[in-house]
Amino acid sequence: MTAMTLATSLRPMPLRSVTLAVVGGLACALAIGKALPVTMDTVSGALAPLCATAADSSPLDKVEPIASYALPNVPGKRVTIVRVFYGPGGFSRPHRHAGSVTAYVTKGEIRSQLSGGPVETFAVGQSFFEPPGATHLISANASTTEPAELIAVFVADEGAQLTTYLE
Repeated sequence: MTAMTLATSLRPMPLRSVTLAVVGGLACALAIGKALPVTMDTVSGALAPLCATAADSSPLDKVEPIASYALPNVPGKRVTIVRVFYGPGGFSRPHRHAGSVTAYVTKGEIRSQLSGGPVETFAVGQSFFEPPGATHLISANASTTEPAELIAVFVADEGAQLTTYLE
């Protein structure tokens, strides 16, 4: 099922329900984090391949690590949560992710296109999914005047390079 098919087949959830789901998910992640302490060095090491450099995106963009936890009920897997900031006109160059990624737009609008799919625009409160290994051709701020941001939740193999930029 493509992101567009999924988006058109589901009714929009009330903002309050979505907000409660996100807060509940983050609370669970934090609770797991308390039970399984992770040092910042471990988090930084897990996120280093994800964090963009100037060559990988536009100058006002950045990736901010939020958390990273081993999944105790799925040995060998890790959930990693990051905030992606796009400045006006910001973008990431084409890339792939090692695991599954769910993104939730928290500010502005994000244009996105996976290989073989249409260009879609997602607004605040909307989310999209990227299956493992999908080529993300377009990941960009839809505005040239306002910033945009999203929260991305990765589920990937322990130690995997989360993002690989394409030539």
